Amino acid sequence: MAQADPIPLVDLKSAHAEIADEVAAGFEKVLATTGFIGGPQVAAFEEEFAAFSGVRHCVGVANGTDAVELALRAAGVRQGDEVVLPANTFIASAGAVARVGAVPVLVDCDPDSYLIDVQAAVAAVGPRTAAVLPVHLYGQHAPVEELTEKLAGSNVRVVEDAAQCQGATRGGRGAGSGTGAIAATSFYPGKNLGAYGDGGAVVTDDADMAKTVRAIANHGGLTKYSHDLVGFNSRLDALQAVVLRLKLRKLPAWNAARRAAAARYAELLADVPGIALPATLADNEHVWHLYVVRIDAFDGDRDRRDALVANLNAQGIGAGVHYPAALHLTPAFSHLGYPVGSFPNAEAAAARIVSLPLHPHLTAAQQERVAEAFTAALG
Repeated sequence: MAQADPIPLVDLKSAHAEIADEVAAGFEKVLATTGFIGGPQVAAFEEEFAAFSGVRHCVGVANGTDAVELALRAAGVRQGDEVVLPANTFIASAGAVARVGAVPVLVDCDPDSYLIDVQAAVAAVGPRTAAVLPVHLYGQHAPVEELTEKLAGSNVRVVEDAAQCQGATRGGRGAGSGTGAIAATSFYPGKNLGAYGDGGAVVTDDADMAKTVRAIANHGGLTKYSHDLVGFNSRLDALQAVVLRLKLRKLPAWNAARRAAAARYAELLADVPGIALPATLADNEHVWHLYVVRIDAFDGDRDRRDALVANLNAQGIGAGVHYPAALHLTPAFSHLGYPVGSFPNAEAAAARIVSLPLHPHLTAAQQERVAEAFTAALG
């Protein structure tokens, strides 16, 4: 019997097919003018993404990790400072903190949403803390307003890692909006808004912070051979801006399709025992970058979880794990000195969660096949 067509975790081919002709035309214009760095395409994208995000300023940069670092620097984080962030996130969040020269101070996550534990974050603030870095994980916002309220009156800034939530809102507001707010995002190809290579942006309502980001990302100056700060090279190129402008026009419909697919999974998996479906915080408009299911039936047996993922992959179903290790248990950050058991919710999530295929072009029939195979693999 012939094997069924694979179901990818992310379907970049179908997304490209929707805009292929326009991308080719846009590339041709850039190639004809040889304006590869900056220029009208980048400026237009920055204006359009700022409007989409509900902020006054957007600065396009080379990638999402640079975006986090630049946002931290613009917020005043310096070498020797401490930055509080969740143990359950991609390593780039902590990597950006380390590149600034600051010390990552890790805290646990909420056991159901896997977002930063606000109480733990506030409790971790000390005399050297310069910022708290909540991560908007899997497509929904962390409760930034709670952090902001609890940190009011202090010198601690809230810098948002919004790499996974283009189009998501909390209380009707996007990441980086509000007085003093700043957020970093990524346009890695697999994101809801993905480039055809690396890319990122910093968004904010604060003109001074936007100016600082733009200067640091351009070798420390706003004009050629003007170097007011020590900076580096992190600029969004024009070819990526062409792609991002075209995809941005599709993004509202694509995010709506993701929401419909998430709702369909909720129906298909509602009666499956031994699992916990994703939790959405009140006031959040989720954009479902990932659909993350927790497997409780295996009692945290990582080997059984990994075998289930391998089983699905062998059937052509692109399941994955985001993320297989909490930050403190990675070799890169073992020097922070947090032993096993330091963050039980993050550690439990790392051993139990599975990401199922979810993208705007996922069909109902494909989801039914995923749900059937997933249920069978659970035993």
